[in-house]
Amino acid sequence: MEFAELIKTPRADNVILHRPFYPAVEGTLCLTGHHLILSSRRQDNAEELWLLHSNIDSIEKRFVGSLGTIIIKCKDLRIIQLDIPGMEECLNIASSIEALSTLDSVTLMYPFFYRPMFEVVEDGWHSFLPEREFELLSSVTNEWRLSYVNKEFSVCPSYPPAVTVPKSIDDEALRRVATFRHGGRFPVLSYYHKKNGMVMMRSSQPLTGTNGRRCKEDSALINATLRAGKRGYIIDTRSLNVAQQARAKGGGFEQEVQYPQWRRIHKSVERYNILQESLIKLVEACNDQSHNMDRWLSKLEASNWLTHVKEILTAACLAGQCIDREGASVLVHGTEGTDSTLQITSLAQIILDPRCRTIRGFEALVEREWLQAGHPFRLRCAQSAYSNSKQKWESPVFFLFLDCVWQILRQFPCSFEFNEHFLIMLFEHAYASQFGTFLGNNESERCKLKLSQKTMSLWSWVNQPEELRKFKNPLFEANSLVIWPSVAPQSLQLWEGVFLRWNRSSKFLDEAYEEMNNIIEYNKELQAKVNALRRQLAELETDDGMQENS
Repeated sequence: MEFAELIKTPRADNVILHRPFYPAVEGTLCLTGHHLILSSRRQDNAEELWLLHSNIDSIEKRFVGSLGTIIIKCKDLRIIQLDIPGMEECLNIASSIEALSTLDSVTLMYPFFYRPMFEVVEDGWHSFLPEREFELLSSVTNEWRLSYVNKEFSVCPSYPPAVTVPKSIDDEALRRVATFRHGGRFPVLSYYHKKNGMVMMRSSQPLTGTNGRRCKEDSALINATLRAGKRGYIIDTRSLNVAQQARAKGGGFEQEVQYPQWRRIHKSVERYNILQESLIKLVEACNDQSHNMDRWLSKLEASNWLTHVKEILTAACLAGQCIDREGASVLVHGTEGTDSTLQITSLAQIILDPRCRTIRGFEALVEREWLQAGHPFRLRCAQSAYSNSKQKWESPVFFLFLDCVWQILRQFPCSFEFNEHFLIMLFEHAYASQFGTFLGNNESERCKLKLSQKTMSLWSWVNQPEELRKFKNPLFEANSLVIWPSVAPQSLQLWEGVFLRWNRSSKFLDEAYEEMNNIIEYNKELQAKVNALRRQLAELETDDGMQENS
């Protein structure tokens, strides 16, 4: 298919662009295969807007006489308005945008056409391979091995080719366990706690069904993570009622009779369309400028977004406490093990592991616990808060995880190497990007699409020194301790940097942030001068002492 077939009107003059915090701009609108471009060539006001079609969530058309208006609602929550003279031109442009923003074929998306304008120093596709992560693990323990049982994606289509499992469990046992777990997602290592050797594993639900089916290899696999005389905890992200209902459909949970060394805890975390509806309600409330305080607060509460944040953080803290304070290993799963499970395992690591609070450590976490772990980004991030379609599989799972990270960052502002802009950047690229990192639903799909050969990795761009500077937290001081966030309702706040950034100007906050940076840099310069003067003083005192002795 040629893009030209979808573009009925490639160009329109005298188009007026309206967007938050900027004066209206008149210019020429151009449509390409991947971008909507509005260019103003006036000498006193040369401006350009480049908008990826894949960033467009929905559009609305309005007409007053022959003047048409297109309102574009974006996946990054921005809303822009285009006033286009001529009804036919406006209709043509609107239908072209609709067609170009809903392309079915992944290979027609922009990452396959994007050519970087920067020198690629580091190939991000090879920065966080399982083999590299396993090297770090091998330096502290020899009880685990890297299994390639899934190298053809035949055992579990949503797992990567290499997974970390107990050394005592062979590949044949893993194949048997895979037939006993939903989607073949057998328990694999998620995190090793260096402090006490406890671990966190993740999987999908066991397929016990109504007949109480069992699998001795499954018991052996998770028991291999336990120390002698120790118990473990299974954190099920479903309510007991939902877990029991799953048995009627062939799913289920671990019965204490078959897993006597494990205690099961149900920590219900919502998923799917409930989260999507929550996001839609929240964004609608944030965009409504008309309400009074009572109406705003009731709409904020009705969205339930902060309740979901609280539920996820509570479950993550529970996992962290079991490992760090109880000295027990943990297995986390829900139904599929690709959504709420990953939210909890990754947040627990941010709480427990200082490495995950650095930029590269967090990138490795996203790779390991989201991309390689098989979170279906293409399905979940197909639409955002302005979507008109109500598909069951669209859900802001990763977005909610980033919000939870922001909550912890806000409570511990000196413990993270990255800043809020880093989290916002990841949110934006998960929904629409020139990079191939978040394309596809799992590693199997990414291999078939040959993304590492045909597209650029997001990490190749982010990890350039000049880009990294934008994402560094000037307050960062490495903190090797476990950090326990408060999950009290009073401690959780609306993430204004995302939800209100298109509704109110951040000019003064940006200026304050810049001033803070300047003060910190000046402080570093003064500290360096103090250290230099101290060295000089020490040298002079040494010289004086030598002269007195002689």
